[in-house]
Amino acid sequence: MTEIERAFPDHGIFAEEGYLKKGVSPYTWVIDPMDGTTNFIHRIPFFCVSIALLKDREPALGVCCNPMGNETFWAQTGKGAYRNGAHLKVSRTERMIDSLVATGFPYDGDDIGMLMRRFSRILRKAQGIRRLGSAALDLCYVASGSFDAFWEQGLKPWDMAAGVVILREAGGMVSGIDGTPFDLYRGDILASNSRVHEELQRCMNDGHN
Repeated sequence: MTEIERAFPDHGIFAEEGYLKKGVSPYTWVIDPMDGTTNFIHRIPFFCVSIALLKDREPALGVCCNPMGNETFWAQTGKGAYRNGAHLKVSRTERMIDSLVATGFPYDGDDIGMLMRRFSRILRKAQGIRRLGSAALDLCYVASGSFDAFWEQGLKPWDMAAGVVILREAGGMVSGIDGTPFDLYRGDILASNSRVHEELQRCMNDGHN
């Protein structure tokens, strides 16, 4: 963060570890120095550093570095998405029954009944579900075509900002879980290769919970 402040003194900075600097320009850096902290603590090699640049509160640039997997994902609006220099594209899967879907669970555990009902509905419709413990990397893996979709609620802007840019630039789609336009500050996300998005959204909200 010191280097960002030195290079861009008028930019804002918003970080998970409680660091907040208000800027005087339209640009704000959103930083998660460790997305997947629980994995790191338990020596599970699935975590990353996530850095995004917002312009007028919208993600415009994102970088996610997975040190244990020797992977660096990055994207800039209008310039494509990449992993270690290779261009990324989402999968071409068109049906939920053929889809591998990722998810996560909020730490507060509020409304666990609703969470499990949604999980159960998707489990019956999809090829499979994975819960790996890093929302930023889950979004990158949708962008790379490894996953076909991802959903989670109870997230913070630093969990999603970088991954959203990377996924969009790889041809993917994001919205709220209820199908409304994506809002970085609301805390929930439904992300996909775009082809299964409508079916996933219907399944997610069958019965309205």
